[in-house]
Amino acid sequence: MQRPEAWPRPHPGEGAAAEKEAAARGGTAQGAGATEPPGLRLQEPSLYTVKAVFILDNDGHRLLAKYYDDTFPSIKEQKAFEKNVFNKTNRTNSEIAFFGGMTIVYKSSIDLFLYVVGSSQENEVMLMSVLTCLFDSLNHVLRRNIEKRSLVENMDGAFLVVDEIVDGGVILENDPQQVIQKVNFRVLQSAKEQIKWSLLK
Repeated sequence: MQRPEAWPRPHPGEGAAAEKEAAARGGTAQGAGATEPPGLRLQEPSLYTVKAVFILDNDGHRLLAKYYDDTFPSIKEQKAFEKNVFNKTNRTNSEIAFFGGMTIVYKSSIDLFLYVVGSSQENEVMLMSVLTCLFDSLNHVLRRNIEKRSLVENMDGAFLVVDEIVDGGVILENDPQQVIQKVNFRVLQSAKEQIKWSLLK
């Protein structure tokens, strides 16, 4: 999955110039006869599809979390949200929940709960593809042992996995093999840098 390109934007002043020209003709910038009933204007497409990714243990305590907007600006608010989500989901067999105006997909493994959060309008299939990619990528990084102890011991690798899947709320990748290749490359580059600096000392 390639990185999404930015949406094209009009040059500064284009919109205003069109409106002035239309007003001078006694019309609107939408064109002759084009009327748009109130409330039917389509929302501008957004690339920012993921609001948060977090992993909790089987007591609902945070192990890993990344938030991509200011819905929950403080750590206290984030942890309160995570606890509420955990209480709502830890005893159910479903994989999708709707809570606090948000769509949440989740998956459990031994003593871990993995969550991906989007807005209430977000496509559940898209969010589920992120969750599946996260689970499969961690399964490789943690050597098919997705449980708390293994995650804690490999937290750096887990954060790298999340960063390769989602960046700033934008989905970058949903293919686990591509994620693993990129993570391995970053680990290799980091190791080379460490060796380089150790030799320079």
